[in-house]
Amino acid sequence: MTSSASAIRAPQLAVRTRAIAGRVAAILILTGAAVLLAVNLFHAPVLFFQSAVIGLGNGVLYALIALGYTLVYGIIELINFAHGDLFMLGTVFSAFTLGGLGLASSNIQGWLGFVVVLVGAMLFCAAINVTIEFLAYRRLRRAPKLAPLITAVGMSFILQFIGQQWNGSTQRQWPSVLPAGHFTIGGVDIDRSLIVVVLVTGGLLATMTWIVTKTRAGKAMRATAQDQDAARLMGINVNRTISFTFALGGALAGAAAIMYEQTVGTTRYDAGFQLGLIAFTAAVLGGIGNLTGAVLGGVLIGLIQGLNDGLPYAFGQEWSQSVVFTVLILVMVFKPTGLLGQNVGEKV
Repeated sequence: MTSSASAIRAPQLAVRTRAIAGRVAAILILTGAAVLLAVNLFHAPVLFFQSAVIGLGNGVLYALIALGYTLVYGIIELINFAHGDLFMLGTVFSAFTLGGLGLASSNIQGWLGFVVVLVGAMLFCAAINVTIEFLAYRRLRRAPKLAPLITAVGMSFILQFIGQQWNGSTQRQWPSVLPAGHFTIGGVDIDRSLIVVVLVTGGLLATMTWIVTKTRAGKAMRATAQDQDAARLMGINVNRTISFTFALGGALAGAAAIMYEQTVGTTRYDAGFQLGLIAFTAAVLGGIGNLTGAVLGGVLIGLIQGLNDGLPYAFGQEWSQSVVFTVLILVMVFKPTGLLGQNVGEKV
């Protein structure tokens, strides 16, 4: 009897020991990061906040792209690797449309054109995303998960080829209609265009949250995400709901595309690969399937990159991607579902 009790207690003790060791390791890592940030803040406070502002600007753009990733994954659990190249096509569309309209200055005409092209880019990317879903993904919905994943990679190459033919193989410079210049607070320069990007991202996040949580279409999306067969039995048109989700994801990619093109001022056919990868990382970091988590993950990655690249005591720009993915790995080790992700039982 005693030996049986000891045999039961031994695995429990091992689990508790691993849990305590994990918590201690997490505390030590967070303490080290906090000390490093405090040293930089004390040594160069203006540079610290300037780097944070730059990182915030990049992070908001990552968040916009990550929102599209997390929407699609939340419904059909598909990692749509073509999303980054869809974003790239949106940047090219925005640049050529604004250039074709001859808009290159921040005036009333320029702002009106910007709003029109913003809506046009969202519709353009939404239409492409819905078409991809209809032609490529719908027939593979019940196939093994590897099949739609490989199809998404193939669609990524197709969109990248279209972008190369449209934009050319070299980077192109474009004028911006967003307000130029900056204002200074406490020695920290804040670009006026950053305010526009933050407002657009905040508005889109609020709109997406309202659609998903308060509308009939949002209820259908949540029901489809939970159980497609049960949703059909309740009278929900699953195909239409999934197409609507792809349309929303594409529209978010289009919004991110014009904001990126207007703030960075360049287009290139391979821009979607790196930015799409970072945005996917942001979605995973925040908790894939969670809209707020996607924004949180994007902002955090932007801040990590900005602080690492700009602070005097950091790893430097050449290690920027390594630092980001190291943070992702650490988060996955201690919280596999992401920062705002929730543990859910496996559907059987």
